[in-house]
Amino acid sequence: MAARPHRGSSAAYGPPSDVHPVLRRATAPRAALDLLAQAQQGLDEARHLETPNERFATAHLAALRTAAAVLAVRGRPEATARGRQRIRSAWEVLPEVAPELAEWSALFAAGAGRRARAEAGIAGAAGRRDADDLLRDAALFLRLAERMLLLQPSLPPQRAG
Repeated sequence: MAARPHRGSSAAYGPPSDVHPVLRRATAPRAALDLLAQAQQGLDEARHLETPNERFATAHLAALRTAAAVLAVRGRPEATARGRQRIRSAWEVLPEVAPELAEWSALFAAGAGRRARAEAGIAGAAGRRDADDLLRDAALFLRLAERMLLLQPSLPPQRAG
């Protein structure tokens, strides 16, 4: 007769195909939670702004705060003094620490120049559709980051033997 797996061992859960992760709240650092809250407030504010330039710039800033929250959780300091001397944007660093967000990083990096022009008050820097599209993208990016940072899979409780 074969010995039963020790209670608490991974074999006690059955074959890997039989294990389904259950989402649970994880504890993200307070700084990351604050940045996510600020990003949400920025999106709420952007929805009520009249001019496309203001809406675009505010939505882009919300996306930047979302990226900063991810970096607060996953980011690591540069290993070398030379690496620390070089200033890099959040959009450049984000794909290194969260490769699953690389396309989002590219999208928002492409809008950084437009955001600067919009913040400078240059007429027509962002049109109504540009602002609305960015607002939707920033809101989706925030939801993805929240899910990534606040919910983590965990194994279900052990089955009774």
